[in-house]
This record gives sequence, structure tokens and C-alpha cells, in this order.
Amino acid sequence: MNSDTEAYWTKRYQEEQTGWDIGESSRPMRHYIDQLTNKDLRILIPGAGNAYEAEYLHRLGYKSIHILDISALPLNQFQKRVPDFPSDHLRHGDFFQHEGEYDLILEQTFFCSFPPVAETRKAYAKKMFELLSPNGKLVGLWFDIPLTGDMENRPFGGDRYEYLSYFSPYFIVRSFESCYNSISPRQGSELFGIFQRRSELSS
Repeated sequence: MNSDTEAYWTKRYQEEQTGWDIGESSRPMRHYIDQLTNKDLRILIPGAGNAYEAEYLHRLGYKSIHILDISALPLNQFQKRVPDFPSDHLRHGDFFQHEGEYDLILEQTFFCSFPPVAETRKAYAKKMFELLSPNGKLVGLWFDIPLTGDMENRPFGGDRYEYLSYFSPYFIVRSFESCYNSISPRQGSELFGIFQRRSELSS
């Protein structure tokens, strides 16, 4: 695990520099979760931070929710907030080194945290493919905001066309459109996507 990256994110949490954190599960994610029916789905939330979506799923009775973050601090805070959540489902580690197989991966302000270089974004898409079970899904929100060339100030954006260039080799696009039910501060700046894992890589 990259100790510099871990230290960076731990400091952000310690100093409460968490502008991405809206203090609750986001409306689009709740709307999607509310349509699910299989409480046995193996679900991963990478870069989960305070993991409000995981808490929401847990309260609904989902049994196999796994939270991954490179910093132990938000995981510890989550355990205090949701003490009956299974501690062995709290994963402290680097997403790119994580191993497992999941039916559903939820994306919430994780992709936009990486410096926006093509190599990293391609690696993200490939790793998502590797972590999903056959016919598994990657579902969530991606920022639809211009890239400025600033490599320091998150969140890093992009547009639908760029994102699809990374995801299309690995996923069948079930839906990827402007999010109609974003919270007010993010209206018009989010894309909601449902990507199904390909059975094999496209050429």
C-alpha cells in the first residue's frame, strides 16, 4: 500500500477537508439501492470514506457489504457509528491491490479522487472488471465537469465520452446519462451509470 497516499487521505479526514462528503447517502444511490431485491448480493464500496451508502444498505438488511478505504480513520469512525456492522467487512487497503469477487460495486466520488491521467483511469476500469463476478455491475456517479489541468485540487472531472473510452472495453453500458435526481449543489454536474461486466474483453 502506498504510504504517502494513505497519509494524504488520513490528513484530509483529520483536518475535515472532505468537501465531497454530503453527510448522508446520496439521493441517486438511494434510489438505485431501493430497486434492488437480492439481500445476498456481494457489494463493494471502494474509497468509501464515511460510507453512508454502506450504512443505508446495512439498515436495509444486506448481508455482504464490504467497505474499502486506503485510510483506516474513516473505517474506524464508521465502526463507531455503526457498531453492529461486521468488522471483517471493513477493508483497509489500496484499491489496486485489493482482491475479491463482488456482484455489485458502488462508485461514489472515488474515481474523481485519482489524478486524471489516462493510465490511472484505464487501470481503474480494468481493476473494476477484475473485481466483479461474471455479469456483475459497476454502478454510481461520475462528475460531468471540465478538466482544468490542475493536478492537485479534487474532484477531477471529465465527460461522458472520455469515461466511455475507458469503460467500454470492459463493460456493457446499460445506462450512462445526466443524473436527474442529483442534490441541488450537483445538479447538471453528475452522470449516473450502470455498467455490466463483459464476459470477455472486447477487442
